Amino acid sequence: MLDPRADKLARMLIRYSCALKKGEKILIEAIDVPHEFVAALVHHAAAAGGHPLVLLKSNQITRALMRVGRRPQWDLIARVEKLQMQNVQCYIGARGSSNISEMSDVPAQKQKLYEATVWKKVHTDVRIRKTRWCVLRWPHPSMAQMAEMSTEAFEDFYFNVCTLDYARMSRAMQPLKRLMQRTDRVHLLGPADTDLTFSIKNIPAIPCDGRVNIPDGEMFTAPVRDSVNGVIRFNCPTIYRGATHNDVRLQFKNGRVVHATSTASDKLNEVLDTDAGARYVGEFAIGFNPYCVKPMKDILFDEKIAGSIHFTPGNCYDEANNGNKSAIHWDLVMRQTPDVGGGEIWFDDKLIRKSGRFVLRELRGLNPENLK
Repeated sequence: MLDPRADKLARMLIRYSCALKKGEKILIEAIDVPHEFVAALVHHAAAAGGHPLVLLKSNQITRALMRVGRRPQWDLIARVEKLQMQNVQCYIGARGSSNISEMSDVPAQKQKLYEATVWKKVHTDVRIRKTRWCVLRWPHPSMAQMAEMSTEAFEDFYFNVCTLDYARMSRAMQPLKRLMQRTDRVHLLGPADTDLTFSIKNIPAIPCDGRVNIPDGEMFTAPVRDSVNGVIRFNCPTIYRGATHNDVRLQFKNGRVVHATSTASDKLNEVLDTDAGARYVGEFAIGFNPYCVKPMKDILFDEKIAGSIHFTPGNCYDEANNGNKSAIHWDLVMRQTPDVGGGEIWFDDKLIRKSGRFVLRELRGLNPENLK
């Protein structure tokens, strides 16, 4: 029997996140997710008058395909999946796995081939640009282990963070949106040697209030492409292409990463050398989900940590377009809360957040106690 909280989540995804309308088609891509939850999504999609399509996948199988895959194979897979994506109005990607490092032994060139075919042609070019989409992780004991929580406690956390009152959060986000859209200069200070400046002038600020990612709770924009200067040191672990990185440090000059280190510096620089846009930044965002309070090596959760920011080498989003294009989009998270040494965000020489808490009166609605 499906957990009632999971059924509530399925209904929210269909009715609120995707806002599925009568007669619309929705693609449900489920990767290592219990069939009962997929069936609940199908039920709620049909109840809303929509036409659900389902694509079931497995990370274990995808890994096997990636290890042996050649260009003709991935081109065909991309054409088939692109055709399906082009014919739906909504998309839900539910992603679960018992092993977050499943792709760690797939050679980088094989991963780049997948990114250049299926990921770019289906997701970057069609899904992100032309559908109302929402992606989420499905809870698994391995996620509880990463979060250093019991399975039961993690499930409670998961459903709290995924089904909070996003409409209330959306209202509280509007003053920050207005402030960011009239801001030019941003100055970030943080633990260790973080001291970074850049401009966000004339680039839209986009509120993320449960309609694209679950969990949600961030406001994103992008830096003016060549404006980033200084150093930023990220204090949350991150996984990319199956490899774990700690203590990622990036040094920028005129927008470009000129020096990059981590606990896996070779793999870090391998990613940053993917293409010309990989060493430039496509996103800057501020996180404030009150239930996300510590990293768990899952970016959908970690980028929403209350009191955090994330800075993203690689591709920008169309909604906040700074002109940077790349096959990668790597959200790197820095917490600015007191337990990790604090930090500050300044907009046009005005302090807006200190030690993870918004200090301007009009922004205090985004502090954790006002969102739970």
